[in-house]
Amino acid sequence: MTRQVSFTRLEQAQLPGFRERLDRAESPDEVRRFFAETMATLLSDALGTAGAVRYDDVALSPDAADGYELTPAVRAVQGFAGIWNDSDLPRIVGDFARVAEKRFRHLAGNPERTEAKTRHKDGKR
Repeated sequence: MTRQVSFTRLEQAQLPGFRERLDRAESPDEVRRFFAETMATLLSDALGTAGAVRYDDVALSPDAADGYELTPAVRAVQGFAGIWNDSDLPRIVGDFARVAEKRFRHLAGNPERTEAKTRHKDGKR
């Protein structure tokens, strides 16, 4: 039987800041950026090497089955396949992607209304 490694400690460390950043996101592009930055940090921490996964290596992809995409470069990082297959990382990244996807779709759904809420023209609310 294969030993399953858990990275919930890393998940719990990243989750509060991630949710806070998503709450302040004003556009779908910011949601994509926040997701990519957070996942790059989380995956680098899981590998134990700072900067092993770059911002460009992970992307929020609402139309993909998992909600995210990993580049071939990140899949080729030494040790990545082992921790990916024998841990809860796919679930963790999927959970983050679902949270980000929900915010992404909300902001993309009605951009004029979102713009009006975030950029007050008359200074009143």
